Formats: sequence, C-alpha cells, structure tokens
Amino acid sequence: MDTLANTRRRKEKLYLGYAGRRASSSNVAPAAPPPGGEIFTTHDGVRLILRDIHPDDFEALQRGFAGLTALEVRYRFLHPITELPEALARRLCDIDRDRAVALVLIDPDGAKAPEIHAVARAFIDPVTLSAEFALVVQHQLAGHGVGTLLMRRLMEACRALGATELWGDVLAENGAMLELCEHLGFSRYPAFDDPGVIRVIKTL
Repeated sequence: MDTLANTRRRKEKLYLGYAGRRASSSNVAPAAPPPGGEIFTTHDGVRLILRDIHPDDFEALQRGFAGLTALEVRYRFLHPITELPEALARRLCDIDRDRAVALVLIDPDGAKAPEIHAVARAFIDPVTLSAEFALVVQHQLAGHGVGTLLMRRLMEACRALGATELWGDVLAENGAMLELCEHLGFSRYPAFDDPGVIRVIKTL
C-alpha cells in the first residue's frame, strides 16, 4: 500500500539518494546545460548561472537551504526539515551521474558567498528507466520563469541518460507546482490512498 509515510520515505530516498557517486561507465552525457553553465538573468537584472551541481557546492547548498521558508521546505520534502548538515550537503552535491541529474541556479563565479537559489534533481531507476524528480526554488525568484527553465533542462538531461518517464509527488495544496507541471504536459493521478498528494507523470 502506497501510504503518505511511504511517499515521505521515497522523498527522503530521493533527497539522500545521490550519495555514493561511482565512476561513470556511460558514454552518454546530459544534453544540458553546457559545461560552463548558462547565464540566467532575472526580470530585475540579477545574473545567475544554471549548471550541473559540483561536489564543492555544499556550502552554497547550505546557504540556499537556509534561505528557504518553512513552507518551501515542506513543499519540497513533504515534511519539515530544519537544517542541512554539512555531511549531508556534501553527499547531495556528489551525485552518481550515470543515474542522477542535479541542476542548480547559483550566483556567478567570484561571488563572495555564493548561494544556490534553486535546485532541480532526478534519480533514474536503471530497471524501469522512470525518473523521480524534485524541484525547489527560493520565493525571491517566483515569477521569473526559473521553475519552467529548470524543469525543461531536467527533462532534456533525463532523456539523454535514457529515462523514458519523469514523475513526482506534489502536495495537493501546492498549486504553483501543479500549475507548472500542467503547463509542461504532465498528467495528474491520485497518490493511491493519500488524498493530500498528487502524482504527476510525463512521458519523455
């Protein structure tokens, strides 16, 4: 039975599941973003970089987590998380690039204390080729098209790694995320017996 507790455990697995990076055995590289990243400029002129996560991004990830509201954390993980310890942050930044994608929107090189302002990540099941995704964007960037950009890049990267489906669980009250997924062509399904959770699925 797929209960909310099971859903939460899966989310924790997705959250923790990028630890244990192994040497890549694949000749297929994600299609986006380019190695140096791509420049993203907000409506008010702030320049940020969209790129793959790096192993040394852990401090920037911690700073970004500290900038999330309690509601943003709950929407992302489906339950409260109050801190991001260094050991966990390091593991989240050191992903298995054969089976996982993690894209970040970060301050440009040279920033005194760079911060990650948004993260989109997915883990691809090597058997089913179905990829579970998660997305978080700081509230300061709402309305700038960040979520749409990150999700499109995430879909491109998952396709390049052979994924055939992208899915995620979204709290029913998270209208903004559900609207974004609908805009991107995801279908909605009940999360089994959890009325507060909606599963969104898109064929890649």
